[in-house]
Amino acid sequence: MLELKEVMLWIGAGQIGLAIARRVGFDKKILVGDKDFTQATKVSETLQHVGFDIEPFEVDLSSRTSIQHIIEKGKEHGEITMLINAAGVSPSQASIETILKVDLYGTTLLLEEVGKVIANHGVGITISSQSSHRMPALDTEIDALLATTPTEELLQLESLHVQNIHDSLHAYQLAKRCNEKRVMAEAIRWGKRGARLNSISPGIIVTPLAKDEFEGERGDFYQKIFAKSPAGRLGTPDEVAHLAELLMSPKGSFITGSDFLIDGGATAAYFYGA
Repeated sequence: MLELKEVMLWIGAGQIGLAIARRVGFDKKILVGDKDFTQATKVSETLQHVGFDIEPFEVDLSSRTSIQHIIEKGKEHGEITMLINAAGVSPSQASIETILKVDLYGTTLLLEEVGKVIANHGVGITISSQSSHRMPALDTEIDALLATTPTEELLQLESLHVQNIHDSLHAYQLAKRCNEKRVMAEAIRWGKRGARLNSISPGIIVTPLAKDEFEGERGDFYQKIFAKSPAGRLGTPDEVAHLAELLMSPKGSFITGSDFLIDGGATAAYFYGA
């Protein structure tokens, strides 16, 4: 018979998710899912070696069936009290269609499905991006549609038709803007279950994904903007995790439906720097 525990679902087995899980995953059953099962297994072994109770799964963020599967596995161990969504692809890694399917539709799908089962006093974090903060403001009607359109109809919105999207960066910015608006709307639903939900928008953090961006076609732009930012450097996964720990702890009990920009002032430099 399984020992019942509080359960954490962690999707996206990268360095940011790992740093957060280290801070808030103690005494919980952690289920980590990633499209790359080898990567999920690798981070599981890392945490198992230092005493965490964790199990790896292959998860396709863009598949409702795949998400439902890991949720059902989690429920076998107890109440799902935490969600860390750190999955996604970057503009240098994927096509417009893939970015919309994974970063936009997939995140929306995950928040919806976990929101159906999250426990009272549960909490979720989804990792967005500073990139959306550089995109010009959208029409209020478009924002409302991104926030509230039924999940299976999202990609049918005119603003998300491939012919209306300039390139993979524009697709990424739209996806992350949708994430932030969706968090606001889902926080209302989660709140009815006594749970909280927020998003974090990191700048360039030292991870393999960041390496792809710096070596991609926009590498020079990123190097210049972060060199001229107030912090004058890139961020680390642990710095994002410090913020996530606050938001996911009782100290953050009055915070829900919000997005937090953590980029060393790079966005400020983009708009108002020299």
